[in-house]
Amino acid sequence: MPLSHTAAPDPPSPARPERMRYLVTGGRGFIGRHLIRRLLAMGAEVHATTRAGRSLEPGPRWWVCDLADLAATQHVVSEVRPDVVVHLASRAAGTRALDAVVPMLADNLLSAVHVMTASAAVPSCRAVLAGSIEEIAATGNGGAQSPYAASKIAATAYAELFRDLWDLPVTVLRLAMVYGPDEPNRKRLVPYVIDSLLRGAAPELSSGRRRVDWVYVADVVDALLSASTEPGAAGRVLDIGSGSVHSIHEAVELIADTIDANVAPAFGRLPDRAKERDLVADIGPAVQHLRWQPKVDLATGIARTVDWHLAQMTGPARREAAQRRTA
Repeated sequence: MPLSHTAAPDPPSPARPERMRYLVTGGRGFIGRHLIRRLLAMGAEVHATTRAGRSLEPGPRWWVCDLADLAATQHVVSEVRPDVVVHLASRAAGTRALDAVVPMLADNLLSAVHVMTASAAVPSCRAVLAGSIEEIAATGNGGAQSPYAASKIAATAYAELFRDLWDLPVTVLRLAMVYGPDEPNRKRLVPYVIDSLLRGAAPELSSGRRRVDWVYVADVVDALLSASTEPGAAGRVLDIGSGSVHSIHEAVELIADTIDANVAPAFGRLPDRAKERDLVADIGPAVQHLRWQPKVDLATGIARTVDWHLAQMTGPARREAAQRRTA
């Protein structure tokens, strides 16, 4: 039978976030708070979950819910009836400790399965899951290297199951090393280094040899929004990063240069974590299917992040740090 010469129909236009109802899990987390602010600024109806009901930011409708509880998760999703669930709630840690296995299972795998189970019961609901670039390391390289990576790999496998068996339009974005302003976990690398150097203290670090794909948080929010609306994103697993790598040593030295720090980072004070690998995102599919690409390079992102941290300081310490930056 000859091939038809009839032109293929144009793909459907993406929906507009400002006309949609979103449910954001992990709304008090790093990426969640940035996404919620963007959605509110756009005029979307925003609901968010948290396990702790205190000190909630105004704007979204908050739901206190433990996503490891299936019935509680189903209740929230059925009450909200969202157009899109963006599942960001997660326990993120690179520890190899045995006692991390069960908490990772509950907070990363069970919560994702519960969210997808509840979402699949809402007609036309889309789901966007935050995966991890750590998943890449398991492909043909001996499997997961941490409880965190194993939980994310399993969650992505379940996402593909929900897509194939129950037609859930779910997208998994495997995120590289996300950094930027307003990171609530000040023990993570970038905020820890910035806070230390702004105080004049030397951050204690490993060798810094590991190379990382760094991605600025605003670019991640752009990708999440695209994944929630682009018709071609549904059912796909996509890498979100810069597509290039810089060592931890390079990133830390960039922070020190940006601050004009008067102390040197203490590389080698801590041991390197076992079985770490250099990982880089393949952003080609995301560019194609999300119509997205990163906009903020590492130097610009670090400068914006340092400025945010500097703005949080008060008193003489702030004046001294600001003087170093403008000298």
